[in-house]
Amino acid sequence: MAVCSETHAILRCDQVEAVTGLGRSSIYAMAKAGEFPSPIRLAKRASGWLQSEVNDFIQSRINESRGIKKGGV
Repeated sequence: MAVCSETHAILRCDQVEAVTGLGRSSIYAMAKAGEFPSPIRLAKRASGWLQSEVNDFIQSRINESRGIKKGGV
């Protein structure tokens, strides 16, 4: 059986809210608009987000607020 690495860790919505500071409706609206990672269907009534994608989103927001362009320049 394969072990789930940190890059494949899945966060549920309450965890995404906690780490991003965004509310549930903002998360889903931004995902629908392509401004936030899309959730992954886990079961019929359950979804989650890849931690690595959420971390990338947070880093992009940090870079944008600090005036750092893609590629670190």
